[in-house]
Amino acid sequence: MTPNAKGALLMMGSMAAFTFNDALIKAAGAEIPLFQMVAMRGTLATILVYLLARHLGALHLDFPRHDKWLVAARCLAELSATIFFLIALLHMPLANVTAVLQVLPLTVTLGAVLFFGEHIGWRRILAIAMGFAGMLLIVRPGPDGFSVYAIYALIAVASVTVRDLITRRMSIHVPSLTVTLATTVTITLTGIVVTAVSGWEPVQAGAGLMVASAAVFVLAGYLCSVMVMRVGDVGFVAPFRYSSLIWALGLGWVVFGDWPDTVTMFGATLVVGAGMFTLFRERSRQVAE
Repeated sequence: MTPNAKGALLMMGSMAAFTFNDALIKAAGAEIPLFQMVAMRGTLATILVYLLARHLGALHLDFPRHDKWLVAARCLAELSATIFFLIALLHMPLANVTAVLQVLPLTVTLGAVLFFGEHIGWRRILAIAMGFAGMLLIVRPGPDGFSVYAIYALIAVASVTVRDLITRRMSIHVPSLTVTLATTVTITLTGIVVTAVSGWEPVQAGAGLMVASAAVFVLAGYLCSVMVMRVGDVGFVAPFRYSSLIWALGLGWVVFGDWPDTVTMFGATLVVGAGMFTLFRERSRQVAE
């Protein structure tokens, strides 16, 4: 198997793991309060990430103070993204929420232009505009198709965009697993504090198993996403991140009986097409340089 083929499989595996996590959380959310679920999943995920980081020797804090502030800011952005995404996930079809998230490569590109002064050509500007048009078709800001939970999905997109832009400013001295552990600890502690105030609800075995499985899928997704950066060509592998939408469509239909309407599917197609074009143009620019 070629490195590119391995990279493509790992990317699809990562997207599948994260989407299975979303499906399990959505199903368990019918029985378990949101922040209690966050505390449960986060506790197990934190333990797994810590053990992995210790095993790989990637757990240390001897990096510049400037980076420590960036890690803290990134944790807050991730916390915001997690909470708003989960609220949207529990109230919207799985495929719709996943489709909205596919606009992330476009928002990160736009953010880099606005805040870091990066230059993009008119083709990518047009692609970003088409992607946002597709996003509007998905969330449909009108009296008939609009849902208030679509706002939460958009806030989650904005939060992840901020997170990724912050990550771009970190130095290479910051271990990825240290950042991941700091993030899981922040989210878990938030879930524990809110749950301590609101009260703990009894958890049935089935729902508890779903949350535990979700934590394992999160770790599997992260491992695959780390491994994919070590094999294959990024320009070839990156577009396979959109396979998450295929998984979301299948799981949404099989598990929850949801299937997006024609307008939503057309909007998702615009978003994915615009994102893939942006990735292609970025790769072409890097090769030219």
